[in-house]
Amino acid sequence: MAEIQHSPAELGAKMDYPEHERTYQGFTWLVKWGTIVLCALMAAMAFAFFVAGWFSGVVLFALIMAAAVFLG
Repeated sequence: MAEIQHSPAELGAKMDYPEHERTYQGFTWLVKWGTIVLCALMAAMAFAFFVAGWFSGVVLFALIMAAAVFLG
């Protein structure tokens, strides 16, 4: 049976909190812009397929991305 070990929680190196913050900020930035790009791509593909041609889809994608950069 496993034994319960009573030892201090601070074993090993100290945490590098600034590095954790930078990693978290990078992750949230990537998730935010990845979601925006994928949603814009899906909207542009649907528009190009159901409404207009591929050129209009590309233009719509560019417009959505420009709006996201401007608003974000």
